[in-house]
Amino acid sequence: MARENKPSEPVAAIAAAVETGFDAMVAAAADAIWKQVPAYQASSDPDLRANVAAHVASVFRVFVSVLDRDTPVTRDDFAGTREQAARREAQGISLADFLRAFRIGQQSLWQSVLAASHDDPEQREAALGLVAPIMAVIEIGSTVAAEAYAEAQQHRLAEHDRARRDLLEDLLARQAVTGQQKRSILENAGLRPDSQVLVASAVLTMDRSVAHALTDAADAFAGERGRRGLTVVRQQEIVVVLPLTGAPGSNDGARAAVSAIQRACDDLRAKNLLLSAGVSTARAGLREVPEAYAEAIVAREALGEQPGVLALPLLSAFDYLVLRESPTAQRLIRPEVARFVTEDAAAGGALIATLAEYAACDLNAKTAAARLHLHVNTAYYRLERIAERTGCDLRNLNDVVELLIAIRLFGGQQSG
Repeated sequence: MARENKPSEPVAAIAAAVETGFDAMVAAAADAIWKQVPAYQASSDPDLRANVAAHVASVFRVFVSVLDRDTPVTRDDFAGTREQAARREAQGISLADFLRAFRIGQQSLWQSVLAASHDDPEQREAALGLVAPIMAVIEIGSTVAAEAYAEAQQHRLAEHDRARRDLLEDLLARQAVTGQQKRSILENAGLRPDSQVLVASAVLTMDRSVAHALTDAADAFAGERGRRGLTVVRQQEIVVVLPLTGAPGSNDGARAAVSAIQRACDDLRAKNLLLSAGVSTARAGLREVPEAYAEAIVAREALGEQPGVLALPLLSAFDYLVLRESPTAQRLIRPEVARFVTEDAAAGGALIATLAEYAACDLNAKTAAARLHLHVNTAYYRLERIAERTGCDLRNLNDVVELLIAIRLFGGQQSG
C-alpha cells in the first residue's frame, strides 16, 4: 500500500541514494559475508556466491520498499528468503552460519544507509529514524530464514530416510540398487557388492510407543560405529547392515562388529532404552543380505522379551541348533531328564554347572573339578547324583548330549 503522504525530503534523499548505489551495496554486503563466514569460503558449490548476492538484493529491496509505504514489513515480504534458506541447507551451510550471514548483510545495509546521508544533519537524523524498520527486517527476516531452513532440513532428512528404507528393501529383495542417491548411501556406508557383511535386527523391549525411542536407539547404533554401515528404522524394528573388516573367513571382523553393537546396547540401557538384538553370521556379499537378515531374526527371537545381544558368530553349531524353543524337541526329552533340569535350575543349578563343565572338558571329571575349583570327589559325587536322578550314563556321549539339549530347552543356560 502506498503512503498517503510522501516520505520526508531527507528520507526521500536517502532512498534515492540507496537506489543509486544499490548494486554496490549488494556487492559490499556479499563481500562482507564471504570474508566473515568461513563456511561460505569453504563451500565447493559454484552457485553459492551468486545465490548470496541474490538473497542480499531481495532483502535490501524489502527495506527500500518500506521507505515508500505506510505498512510495516511482514513475513510475506521474505519469499526470497524462504527459497534461499532451502538452497543453503542443500548447499551444506549450517543454520548458524546462514543466520550469521543474514545479520552481516543487514549490518552492511545499515552502514550503507548512514553513508547515504552524506553527513547532512537532517538526513543523519532521518537515518536514525530508520533503525526501527531495519530492525524489523532483521527480526522478521531471521525468523522466516530459520523456519524455512528447518523445514528444508526436515524434508531432506525425511527423503534421506525414505531412500535408506527403500535401499534396505532392495537388498532384502535381492534387487539391483539403482539411482544415484541409493548408490551414494551404499558408498558412504562402506558397503560394496562384494563386501563381507553381517546383519543385526533389534527391537525395543520396553513400551514401543515412547516418542522417538526407536529413532534415538538407531542413532546410537549408527554413532557407535562412526556412522559406517546402513542403519534403518523399519516399522518397529532397527535393521543394521554392517561391512566387516579383516580377511574373508576370519571371525575378527564379526567379533569387532558385535562388540560395537553390544556397546551401543549398553549405552542405551544406561538411558533406560532396552533393546533385544540378534546378529547374523558373516556373509559374503550384499546378495546374501536376505539370508543374514533371516538369521538375525532367529537370534533376536531366541531372546524373547529379554534385553541383550545374541550374536550367531559367537555361538557354536550346537548352540544354534538348540537356539529356539521347540515343543517337539521338548517332548522328545525323557520326563526324568526334563524334571532334573527344571528342579536343579530352580535350586541354583549347581549340578547343571558341573555337567556343563564336565562336557566342556571332554568328559574329564578331574579337569572339570579343577576349573570349577572343586575337590575331585565333590565333582564325582555331583555327577553320580545326576546319573541317579536321570538314569543317564555320563560316559555315554548320546546321554550327555541329551542332557545338554535339555538344559537349553528347559531354562538352564550354563551348558558350554
